[in-house]
Amino acid sequence: MPVSIVVGGQFGSEGKGKVALEIARKAKGPVTVIRVGGPNSGHTGYDRSGKKWALRQMPASCIDKNVDVVFPAGSYIDVELLLSEIEELQYPKKRVFISPYARIILPEHKNWERQAGLTGAIGSTGSGVGGAVMAAVAREASNFPLSSPDAEHFAPLQGFVTDVATLLRMQLDKGFRVVIEGTQGFGLSLLEGGYWPKATSRCTTAAGALAEAGLSPLDVDDVTMVIRSYPIRVAGESGPLLGETTWEEIASNIGGEDIREYTTVTQKLRRVGKFDPDIVNRAVSVNSPTRIVMNHLDYLGHVSDLDDSNTEIARFISRINSAIGRSIDWFGFSPFGVLCAKEYSK
Repeated sequence: MPVSIVVGGQFGSEGKGKVALEIARKAKGPVTVIRVGGPNSGHTGYDRSGKKWALRQMPASCIDKNVDVVFPAGSYIDVELLLSEIEELQYPKKRVFISPYARIILPEHKNWERQAGLTGAIGSTGSGVGGAVMAAVAREASNFPLSSPDAEHFAPLQGFVTDVATLLRMQLDKGFRVVIEGTQGFGLSLLEGGYWPKATSRCTTAAGALAEAGLSPLDVDDVTMVIRSYPIRVAGESGPLLGETTWEEIASNIGGEDIREYTTVTQKLRRVGKFDPDIVNRAVSVNSPTRIVMNHLDYLGHVSDLDDSNTEIARFISRINSAIGRSIDWFGFSPFGVLCAKEYSK
């Protein structure tokens, strides 16, 4: 059962990319990484030379260029963006595999989102994923204006199209570690998140990611849920954020440095709030993670502070563990994907 799923437990931007990369790096033996969903959110990771990669279509877990990359039937692909990221990464094309059933994002999908006012009404990135999902679900209905081509019949992708269901089953039978890199966060999930219509167009849970990957629940042995010390939402009318605060207030705890965060896709300043155990508890209930990772602890202090129960981080972690009824397993202090994989509980 060598399948790992990485999902977000809040509103996205929890650091799923660097965690998926860390899992791929820690794996023993060959690895395949799967990117479900589409390019409406960015994933960031740092390669071994320290170079930052902010990717929207290719998975962040591939930046070491030593894994197979699979886009399953549950993928929505902006072809121009995908090809540009492959070129920028200089990724071996023979290691990129796309399901014939993956859907293509067209300019008309992006135009439909803009004309529908979704970018302002719900804080959508306008990347066309919602339009592409609508077109696929419409199934060429005569009264719906958008088409939904698949990868098999889209000429620019012909060299990548593969029977990925058979490929993945063969790899799993050989003991490959398969890492499914989920997108966005639980609070944005179309079904379970609880914030509809301020939501994304897909289900963002572990079960949803697994379904999009086309694999069996019996394949899974690792579900990693990633959260952050201060959750964020994107700019604009993107929905409720409990305990919303400012980046300046958070920074005042660590010397006032500039820690403002901007969205990868639209480069807008993110909204930020205080930790809300309710959404994390609901995410834990739905995803039943085997591991919980908390990132952005550098907004509270240093990794060495974990060993001193009198520090702000130690007290914070203690409160979180109590509030969610679980112990945080991995701690993220750095954007470079270096996680403190040690047990800590009070």
